[in-house]
Amino acid sequence: MTTALRGLLLAAGLGLIGYGLYGLLGDPYITDPVDVLVWGFGGLVLHDGLWVPLLCLLGAFLVRGPVLRGWLVVAAAVTAVGLPAVLRAGDDGGNPSVLPLPYLRNWLLVLAATAGLALLVALVGRWRRRDPAVGRRARAVGFRDRAVRLRDRAVRRRAPRGDRS
Repeated sequence: MTTALRGLLLAAGLGLIGYGLYGLLGDPYITDPVDVLVWGFGGLVLHDGLWVPLLCLLGAFLVRGPVLRGWLVVAAAVTAVGLPAVLRAGDDGGNPSVLPLPYLRNWLLVLAATAGLALLVALVGRWRRRDPAVGRRARAVGFRDRAVRLRDRAVRRRAPRGDRS
């Protein structure tokens, strides 16, 4: 089943790549498809060769906790997408409809909203770990599960050899 699913996904992925290349080579607005391929390859090298390793190293050595690491990945992605518009704000070349929004403010609002969400997730996690009632419920469920496992193990040991499953 897994091999068939992987083969199907591989075929679908190769089909999508072929369709994309067909569109790239057949688009009348693209005069030099090699430039587009070089740009795409450069983006891939920049992303996988610089950006991701840098984020992984910073996350591993400078940041404690999965919530903060997750937020930093989100903040880096939002910054990578939004930074060009933030840096070009006000440079409309005489056409006010080119960059009409307050991109710096919006970028900061997105960062603040995601930081608030990450803080909320961290606080809920801390509350769940420190609340005695939640801890008692978790321990009770754990003890009950352990008792059931021990009972099942004892039943299997006592069962005749032909009845074991």
